[in-house]
Amino acid sequence: MSMNRRHFLQASGAVALGCSTISTAFSQAATPIKIGVLHSLSGTMAISETALKETVLMTIAQINASGGVMGRPLEAVVVDPASNWPLFAEKARQLITQDKVAVVFGCWTSVSRKSVLPVFKELNHLLFYPVQYEGEELEKNVFYTGAAPNQQAIPATEYLMGKEGGGAKRFFLLGTDYVYPRTTNKILRAFLKSKNVDEKDIEEIYTPFGHSDYQTIVANVKKFAGGGKTCVISTINGDSNVPFYKELGNAGLKAKDVPVVAFSVGEEELRGVDTKPLVGHLAAWNYFMSLKNPANEAFIKLYKDWALKQKLPNADKVVTNDPMEASYIGIHMWKQAVEKAKTTDIEPVIQAVQGQSFDAPCGFTVKMDEKNHHLHKPVFIGEIRADGQFNVVWKTPGPLRAAPWSPYISGNEKKPDYPA
Repeated sequence: MSMNRRHFLQASGAVALGCSTISTAFSQAATPIKIGVLHSLSGTMAISETALKETVLMTIAQINASGGVMGRPLEAVVVDPASNWPLFAEKARQLITQDKVAVVFGCWTSVSRKSVLPVFKELNHLLFYPVQYEGEELEKNVFYTGAAPNQQAIPATEYLMGKEGGGAKRFFLLGTDYVYPRTTNKILRAFLKSKNVDEKDIEEIYTPFGHSDYQTIVANVKKFAGGGKTCVISTINGDSNVPFYKELGNAGLKAKDVPVVAFSVGEEELRGVDTKPLVGHLAAWNYFMSLKNPANEAFIKLYKDWALKQKLPNADKVVTNDPMEASYIGIHMWKQAVEKAKTTDIEPVIQAVQGQSFDAPCGFTVKMDEKNHHLHKPVFIGEIRADGQFNVVWKTPGPLRAAPWSPYISGNEKKPDYPA
């Protein structure tokens, strides 16, 4: 079932009422449905995850303003796992067993998701995960609203290899040292090998979370680029992106010479960077703030109004990005599923989420796959503009079905396309 666009716009305006007054619309007997919010509000990942927390709160307010879920208000329970991966598991258990939430929206890094997975499986609970990731996973207790590699990493690499993307022959894979970059690069190496790229034309470097000195690495990129047409594929995560992009600018490494495509850098991360030297470098996502369509205009207005009302830092300059859209879609799909199932119980809701659709800010009606718990998503490649936004230079004609098990990894062809 799709959310009616006019209903969306009406509900968007109603959010301005604010959480404090919304409760008056509900009967005193209407028990709130608790929603867990599991995002880092401190530490290295706060640069990316704080906006996702705000997106969840904004969407809860929007839903409450239009009558809640089955006549009941939603109530957020916010925790801060503080970019501490074991703490994610502790906080997830707390949300489920103590706070008695009906669902959890959260995590950014794959290491945080891997940390909480055993908790959700043990307690048979439900996580909506809103960020692009490495695939190689398909869990009954998770719905993945971010991209799998075939919805981001593979199309971006194909674009860079093509004439339109500069015809790259050499590939510098640069990432943060954890499971998402390493597994994504394992898939990309296999993909490049299938395209007859020689091992000597692939370099692979990792830095720890919070790394800040990229002078030597950027010098190595320049040296590597001396061997032929080179691109950088970046899976750097968190606040390390700021010094990396600053060093690119300092070194004069321009997009026309060595284009960088990033999978974890969007509008939010670029807010802290002078983007003028970065014009023309690329990011691959399934949504950009610069997309022109009515659903996106309403989404942007909804978030800007929320930021001003909540007095968020630099509220007049807030941006929207891909994981924010994915969070927003996930909450609405969960709402639709609860209303279809007529209960918040986990098993019926899991069944009801499958096949849900939603008119998304990306401009497409996106669907949760009936089998594999992943969202069908369009792919966009954007060039960084001087104002920190993106010009779309390439896109798919429509949403792609996710392939959680990459065909470039041996043995994956035998794995089932549903939670086993």
